[in-house]
Amino acid sequence: MIEAGAIVELHDGWNAAGHGDRRAVVQPKSSLEEIILLQHQANFDLWHEEDRARDPDAPPATIAAVKHSIDALNQSRNDLVEQIDAALYQAAAQNPTAVLHSETPGLIIDRLSIISLKIFHSCEESRRRDASESHRLRNQERSDLLTEQRDDLAGALDELWRAVLAGERRFKLYKQMKMYNDPSLNPVLYRRAGTGHK
Repeated sequence: MIEAGAIVELHDGWNAAGHGDRRAVVQPKSSLEEIILLQHQANFDLWHEEDRARDPDAPPATIAAVKHSIDALNQSRNDLVEQIDAALYQAAAQNPTAVLHSETPGLIIDRLSIISLKIFHSCEESRRRDASESHRLRNQERSDLLTEQRDDLAGALDELWRAVLAGERRFKLYKQMKMYNDPSLNPVLYRRAGTGHK
């Protein structure tokens, strides 16, 4: 059910397509891959909203709107990680006595998503015609190191899934328990509304 190489292809294809190369689109082949792609799209959008938030010339109203967008995207990103884990949890008959893995497959897939964006943008910077040679070289080195790290992480995901199927490892469903989007848990919001809890 999990094949890290296919996930990497999904991420890379979406990165290229999202930056204008429509030939690069990789179609998901299963409902799980559809969720993985949606989760990556949230990270993709989050990455670019965070770029906008760092614009020193952006007016305060724009920064506020971007911050709200970032919060919503981050909530979606985490909700989709939970959906990935739930689908995988249902798909695997786990050994309840196996060693508990500290990180879920969904969290590893999220890390693969983020590192794919770092690789894409490092490669982009390594080819920038208006940048210095040292800038391009530094980003090529970054890209090479990030690719090695992603290869290691993809291998770890494949190994975790093999171990889960073999009954050697197990994972649990963890809720991220994000608080900032819940008006009943954010003191700034509930105090303004006069519904604070004691």
